[in-house]
Amino acid sequence: MKKYLILSKIMLLIALFTFASCSNDKAYPDISTMVDAVAGGTSPISAGQLMQKIDSGELILLIDVREPAEFNAGYIPGALNIPRGVLEFKIGRDAFWEAAMLYKPFKEDEIIVYCKKGKRSILAAESLQRLGYTNVKYLIGGWKKWELTYPSQYEKNLDQSAHEADADIGGC
Repeated sequence: MKKYLILSKIMLLIALFTFASCSNDKAYPDISTMVDAVAGGTSPISAGQLMQKIDSGELILLIDVREPAEFNAGYIPGALNIPRGVLEFKIGRDAFWEAAMLYKPFKEDEIIVYCKKGKRSILAAESLQRLGYTNVKYLIGGWKKWELTYPSQYEKNLDQSAHEADADIGGC
């Protein structure tokens, strides 16, 4: 009987530890803490390094994860706009890539993501990695860093309306 009680207690502890270790739900007090926690598992790239890749003609997929109004106001040459809110849904869909007249990326292709200041792109890079993309980087400082470093190296969609300068779109 004593062996049975000890064995059942051990089994109960094992079950509790197994259940607790399977839970990946983490609560973060704010978005900055969440981004900081995720950033360690993602790879950054500087504006200078990105410019070298563009200048050398390297094959990269450059994805701007800002909202369309932000993108239309100015973007890095060669970037494709896939907003952060739909990135995971579009990245693997053949129909999306066919409509964009581009090849769907392979899991090992180099993908560089950027947003306004860098936080959304860190989360986007982490999501792409969870989907199995193995060569994902985010632009340090995002569009703002690019715009300050290379003020004449951008494109814009003149036929689209840009957001107001004081509008709070994405913000990070």
